[in-house]
Amino acid sequence: MNTKIDRYHIDVRGIPVEVIRKDIKNFYIGVHPPNGRVRVSAPLHFDDDAIRMAVVSRLVWIRRQQAAFERQERQSQREFVTGESHYFKGRRYRLNVVERDCPPKVWLLNNTKIGLSVRPDSNRETREAVVHRWYRQYLRAQLPPLLEKWETKLGVSVNEVRIKKMKTLWGSCNVEAKRIWLNLELAKKPEACLVYILVHEMVHLLERKHNDQFRALMDDFLPQWRSYRDQLNRAPLAHEDWRY
Repeated sequence: MNTKIDRYHIDVRGIPVEVIRKDIKNFYIGVHPPNGRVRVSAPLHFDDDAIRMAVVSRLVWIRRQQAAFERQERQSQREFVTGESHYFKGRRYRLNVVERDCPPKVWLLNNTKIGLSVRPDSNRETREAVVHRWYRQYLRAQLPPLLEKWETKLGVSVNEVRIKKMKTLWGSCNVEAKRIWLNLELAKKPEACLVYILVHEMVHLLERKHNDQFRALMDDFLPQWRSYRDQLNRAPLAHEDWRY
């Protein structure tokens, strides 16, 4: 089996493009946050001229995606202090930090504020971990009914769903293991975005590739998926130390 992988960069009409050539059959192109980084995966038999032509054919779409990222609201790095803005289920809340000598916790104070109770002298990393644990617990609570509903609708079975912070993906699916990964950031987005990403990854159990068949399945099972995707793309991006 050929496991050769070539990874390098080219410039296509002023756009830097990361190229990954490997043993695959089809050509894939993606535009990634935060600033519209372009990455292509190409079969080994594609030479640079073929890759350039494929990218040029999608330049209008690429520039549209990059422009959308430029317009998207960005958060600076959160310090987890009182008065700071944080998102939950698509809404913005103000954080109210209380120092108490008891186990830390997070709760909704009202429609505009989130409470964070931490031990005295806790640092930023500790406070962040408490909030992220709360986000994770929320997502975990949403998954059982969603999985039950969509496994029945799609006629598939998911062995496991895991949650972690990811920098370039909202979700991923290991088809062989029937394992789905979801980005922790989805806790900050509207609930429809979680549905969209979960269904998207579950549909990969029926069709691995993002091709016409995949889109047809999404249209059948979740007709409003494009609207949900647009919601996700409009939602503010979290601060990250974006390195690739």
